[in-house]
Amino acid sequence: MRTRKLLMGLAGVAMLAGSNFVAPTPAGAQESIFIPMLTYRTGPFAGSGTPIMDGMHDYLTMLNERDGGIGGVMLEIEECETAYNAQKGVECYEGVKDRNPVVINPYSTGITLQLIPKAPVDQIPILSMGYGLSATAVGEAFPWTFNAPATYWSQMSAIIKYIDSQGEGISGQTVGFIYLDVGYGREPIPLLDQLGTDMGFEVVKIPVGVSDMQNQSSHWLQVRREQPDWMIMWGWGAMNPTAIKEAAKVNFPMDRFIGVWWSGGNVDVRPAGDGAIGYLSVNFHGTGTDFPAIQDIIKYVVEPGLSLSDPDVVGDNFYNRGVSNAVAVAEAIRTAQQVTGVSVVTGVEMREGLENFNLTAERLAEIGLEGFMNPMQITCEDHAGAHPVYIQQWDGSAWNRVSDWIEPMSDRVRPMLIAAAEEYLSDKPEWQTQECN
Repeated sequence: MRTRKLLMGLAGVAMLAGSNFVAPTPAGAQESIFIPMLTYRTGPFAGSGTPIMDGMHDYLTMLNERDGGIGGVMLEIEECETAYNAQKGVECYEGVKDRNPVVINPYSTGITLQLIPKAPVDQIPILSMGYGLSATAVGEAFPWTFNAPATYWSQMSAIIKYIDSQGEGISGQTVGFIYLDVGYGREPIPLLDQLGTDMGFEVVKIPVGVSDMQNQSSHWLQVRREQPDWMIMWGWGAMNPTAIKEAAKVNFPMDRFIGVWWSGGNVDVRPAGDGAIGYLSVNFHGTGTDFPAIQDIIKYVVEPGLSLSDPDVVGDNFYNRGVSNAVAVAEAIRTAQQVTGVSVVTGVEMREGLENFNLTAERLAEIGLEGFMNPMQITCEDHAGAHPVYIQQWDGSAWNRVSDWIEPMSDRVRPMLIAAAEEYLSDKPEWQTQECN
């Protein structure tokens, strides 16, 4: 397990010094806010994980370099390498939990599932931004876990809603679902099966084991035999570019192949060359560098050499995904400071910040991200928010937005989330819940 500690105000020194360098704290320095991150810069998921972590680091570094942190308090970040392994993720968590972390970003559904029971005991909020256990959107049942801007179930419902809006609709059609056969990939299946029954479409499931991510010939031969009308992919890491290349080989129409927002990175489509043109994926934030905050990242972090990222990656979809996660963390910290009156917030105050989180269009404009993402609000009752998403399409060199904002089917999804939360708690009589006004 590899650990790298970065005091973000001194990021350049730490980054140049190597993976185990511990940046010294200057004498008399103000106490910092501790933000640990569970990363995977190694292994079969590194191609997707690395740009996300770079984007998150660079935004937080920019806040330190430009603003002196948040509310006058510098941000300290410490990475712990998990290689997307749940056991290593738990080890990382255990190594930082006694140091007053403000929030844990697991960046793995498998790791998140392991940490959910620990969060209320240790009083450290878990922010699984757009991943993890969908039922944790029910705030009364899961006071310490948050998964805004939308659960996997909400996202799947939006994909189905998009398909249903195209031409002949979805009733009577066959939808193939190719997924990484781990907790992450299996998470949306209950919702997909229920929607298939309710809306009259057939589901063909094609699981891909971790050992088969780069060997999917047989999986796509099945697709060719089954001839589904649409394909949905819940992939990650090395699985994604392999699937897109194999889909092109069997001539599956790319404009009917939709990936979850973790299957829509630039690293996923570029290896397929022209074969990836037309491929679709879900997104909830902007791409490119044409935002003042991204320009400030370039000015204060990339150009001075404080970034770990290749400059050419700045603005790519997954880099900007990391930026969006960092924005959520930073704005929750700011809200926590305002709500509690505490400057150096820890997990207890951060939970208050998350439950009072309201990232308005006006605030997005203030922080230099107007139009970058949809306004986002989290409440005590709803820890995800069921925010809208959109569909983007790859043109061979860039992602282009090809849909309006799509609202999830909350009327169908919310009752299922509540039922799933009740089932999760059914054998846990000592579980900590909360009442929301």
